[in-house]
This record gives sequence, structure tokens and C-alpha cells, in this order.
Amino acid sequence: MADGLVTTADGRALAVDAPFVAHQRVAYFREVEEEPVGSEKIVIVHCDEHLVVADKPPFMPVTPGGRFVKSCLLYRLEAQLGIEGLSPIHRLDRATSGLVMLSRSSEVRSVYGGLLARNTMQRLYEAVAAVPDPPPQPRRWRVASRIVPGTPFFRMQEAAGEANAVTAIALDDWRDGWGRFELRPESGKTHQLRLHMASLGWPIVHDRLYPQLLPEAADDLAQPLGLVAKRLSFDDPTTGRRRVFESRLRPAFPGPKPNG
Repeated sequence: MADGLVTTADGRALAVDAPFVAHQRVAYFREVEEEPVGSEKIVIVHCDEHLVVADKPPFMPVTPGGRFVKSCLLYRLEAQLGIEGLSPIHRLDRATSGLVMLSRSSEVRSVYGGLLARNTMQRLYEAVAAVPDPPPQPRRWRVASRIVPGTPFFRMQEAAGEANAVTAIALDDWRDGWGRFELRPESGKTHQLRLHMASLGWPIVHDRLYPQLLPEAADDLAQPLGLVAKRLSFDDPTTGRRRVFESRLRPAFPGPKPNG
């Protein structure tokens, strides 16, 4: 606390003699020995007095976790923009690339966070998977299932029971055994898109968790997960204007035809 490493939820340092506040959420941003922090600039898609929208690279967590602290998107953006108190309105997996929207104050976060809670923010993802044979028309699916925590703890699984996760999936392009899909989640369960693609028999390329957990390995920048948060669109609750943000990233077809 003396070093300013304990903060309130909106990013203000909490002093040792700060008065107790019931139910207050605090965070400790610990220091990690020899943490590699990249120097490349993160692409800013949009920045105004309320919001920052950035294109997150693959293998970068949104918030501190594990061995990642100063190298997370949140810290990197605050340093790059000279803005303190940023707070993510939604999250992406560390392996997933694309749009992340952050608020510049806790008050704004609750306003925009309500869009997700009410499912009035439209989200479009693009994914690439091996599809050896072109599926018949119409190339659209609506996948609904119940997603619950699995084993190990960082992996989710589908279970019997009432569906709590729904995704609309469409095959947008197919060539040489690879398919590019558009995914529109109607809910926000952890790893929902990765699980639903695997359930169709087309796991997302370079997915190390689904359908099988692969041995731990160093991040390979040449083989990122083929999943990008491509577009966010919604009616702005503060202005009433229609907002549409689009990522400059796109999951690429890996190259040679899969399986020879």
C-alpha cells in the first residue's frame, strides 16, 4: 500500500491510513520479476472523453493475471495514452485478438456495462477452422447449450440442462479446406465461442483448450488462436447515437490445405 500498488476499483491508490469502506473492492497489482513488456504500440480504434476502444493483440491479457501484470492491455494502454483509471467494460481471453472497450471512469463503466447485461450491444467475431468438405446450404447454425466449469478449472464444458449460452454461427467463406465463420454471441459465457465451434466439429484453428487440452507450450506468435472480436455496435446510452467500432485484425487462413 505504501508503494501505491493497492488501488480502488476505479484505479485510485489506497493509502495505508485510508478509512474502511464496507463492501469496497480493492485490487493489488503485484510486481513480477523479469516480466517481459513489449514496446510496440497498441492500435487505438477510438478514444473520447468516455471510452477507449483498442485492438488487443493475441497472447495479451486484458487485466493483470498470473505472470502478466505490466504487460496486460490495461496497464499498456494507461502508459501509452497517459490516462489513469481505465476499466474494461468487457473481457477477451488472452489468446483472442480484437476489440476491447474500456471506460475512463467507474460511473461510465456502469452505464456502458449495462448494454452487455441487457444484451443490447451487438458483438461480431470472426473465426477460422479446418472444414475439409464444404457444408451444404444454408450455412447457418444456432448453437445453444449449458456451459459450466470443467476440469481443470480454467477449462469449461457443456452439460445437460437448460441452455445458458447461445451463438449464431454462419460460414462466410470456404476455400481449400478452411472456413471463415461469423459468430454472434447472444450470451457471454466464458469460452462460449470456442466450445460452440468445437461442438459443431470445427474447432477454431490453434485452439489449445478445445476440443482437447494440449500440453503447455510457449506462445507462438506465428500461430495465434484464429478468433478475432471484429465488431461492436450499439446505441450510445449517453448520446443516443449509433456506435459501430470495427477491428483492423482478421483471422487468416493458415495456408496449405489441412490434412494434406
